[in-house]
Amino acid sequence: MSEEREKRYWVGFNLVKGIGAVRFRRMLQAFESLEKAWYAPSDALRRVGFGEKHLENFHLIRSQVDLDRYWEALHAKDIQVVTWMDENYPRLLKEIDQSPPVLYVRGELGVSDEIAVAVVGTRRVTRYGRQVAEEIAAGLAQSGVTVVSGLARGVDTIAHQAALDAGGRTIAVLGSGVDRIYPPEHRRLAERMILQGALVSDYPPGTQPDATNFPPRNRIISGLSLAVVVVEAGEKSGALITAGFAVEQGRDVFAVPGSIHAPQSVGTNRLIQKGAFPYMGVADLLETLNIPVRLQQSSARQILPADKYEAQLLQYLSDQPLHVDVLSQLCQMPVAQVSSTLTMMELKGLARSVGGMSYVVAREQNEQYQV
Repeated sequence: MSEEREKRYWVGFNLVKGIGAVRFRRMLQAFESLEKAWYAPSDALRRVGFGEKHLENFHLIRSQVDLDRYWEALHAKDIQVVTWMDENYPRLLKEIDQSPPVLYVRGELGVSDEIAVAVVGTRRVTRYGRQVAEEIAAGLAQSGVTVVSGLARGVDTIAHQAALDAGGRTIAVLGSGVDRIYPPEHRRLAERMILQGALVSDYPPGTQPDATNFPPRNRIISGLSLAVVVVEAGEKSGALITAGFAVEQGRDVFAVPGSIHAPQSVGTNRLIQKGAFPYMGVADLLETLNIPVRLQQSSARQILPADKYEAQLLQYLSDQPLHVDVLSQLCQMPVAQVSSTLTMMELKGLARSVGGMSYVVAREQNEQYQV
């Protein structure tokens, strides 16, 4: 069975309401492929966590949707499908708990997008907020960092535009299908982003924007990013939800200090009070996140791997030491295969042992891990 054919069943299950990351993993463990799960009897699906409502939704989709025609329609609209099984599934996003099994993409996701920072904030941005958002996004883009945001009015739009104008890459995560641009006045901006980045959503094409879609969308924004910078945020701003997800995911949070009298700075000032890094300029942001070193490592991953085993390991190796047992679990690869592949990668200068059966990506900047 081809990978492309298997992907159709990923899309099929993604169309079923209530089938998320947990049940996807259970199906993969139980059936080995989602094509087998698609044709499995109800009792078998019950054993992997399908309730009666899930089964009802599934049988409705299976009877109504021709997956081959649906797949052709996606291609006609230049919409890519990226799943957990794909090498271009975002590495940072894959690390979070219950990452979305399926992403729909217009544009391209690349290795360079591993070095990404989210810039978010209020829709009711002040002149000060606009100035700072432009400064942050342009500075990140000029430094080779991908800017992630949500294509909303206000800070999001400013960040996307500034990154594009600086010649950089930017990714918008949508709370709708990637073919349903919201707000509609951002269609031209979205078209620019397809050429210099990507539009991403875990909602199937055709999904209309809905208030309930945006908190999960914010979780993907932070999941794609090394850090989240909140430019301005009122007391109940959705940007604070994104910051909360970032903390849960172990990502850094930066907040732009503002006047104690400005409503748009209530949220950011409170984030700083709770421990967020105060934003003190692009240079400080880059240094805190160790961006220069990360960019070097990202370049290393662009070396063509010799085989699928090297490709898998390069997705996870970074400046942080990882034990062979951890790499085995992450890559779902036998420990013996991990060890032999890492040995070859050391000889080729792609990986380096730091002792204790732990490895980092091989870069000169990792001297602190030598033993």
